[in-house]
Amino acid sequence: MAAYSVRGVHGQTVRLLGERVLSGRIGEGATIDLAELSEELGLSLTAIREAIKVLAAKGLVGSRQKKGTFVRPRRDWNLLDPDVVRWQIAAGAGDVFFRDLAELRDALEPSAALLAARRRTDADVAELRAALVDIDDTAGGQTAEEAEAAAQADLRWHRALLAATHNELYARTDVFFAAGLSERDRLVHGGVHRDPVPSHARVTEAVAAGDPLAAEAAMHALLAQAREDLSRITENPVPDDDPERPQ
Repeated sequence: MAAYSVRGVHGQTVRLLGERVLSGRIGEGATIDLAELSEELGLSLTAIREAIKVLAAKGLVGSRQKKGTFVRPRRDWNLLDPDVVRWQIAAGAGDVFFRDLAELRDALEPSAALLAARRRTDADVAELRAALVDIDDTAGGQTAEEAEAAAQADLRWHRALLAATHNELYARTDVFFAAGLSERDRLVHGGVHRDPVPSHARVTEAVAAGDPLAAEAAMHALLAQAREDLSRITENPVPDDDPERPQ
């Protein structure tokens, strides 16, 4: 499911409703009165229904005869969807989400680095180094566009590392953390953080050298730096000035 821009009325409405669900303001099992929302937000029923369709595609809401539109149980939500990740953070669940993400990465990426060092090909090393160049080129930017570019460069590198394991299931695990990693990177790269190039370069060169234990250790160090950078940002958050009501 594609991410929705908050710049348009439709995108803002989707975001507003998504954040209400993720925050628990509209609780699991609760019925959503579309006519009441239409009046509250000053939008047509058609606009509200279009927004609801997006939430339904992400597993957040459902509908049935006599019950109408309702919030589905959390177990049905697509918590890996990029928008849902963003709404969780905006709804105040960022600490728990990023803790879960860090634990997942701790379990996955050091072993991926170890396997990559054992199995990498020349093409794998070339892709890791090319992604590292992208990280270097985009590091240090402060604007939203620069932070987005940095996030995409970082994601390219992590996907290259997973691919270098030559384990198809490892390579597909990017679905578990890609959205969260991108959102974490947008936050970190939009603030003060340590240069990400040296930590990524140490993993890259250990993989290139075919040194599994060095690659594993370097990835542990990279993840420790990632936790420190995120803690620095989340302890001094930038306020979100977006009004709730779509304009």
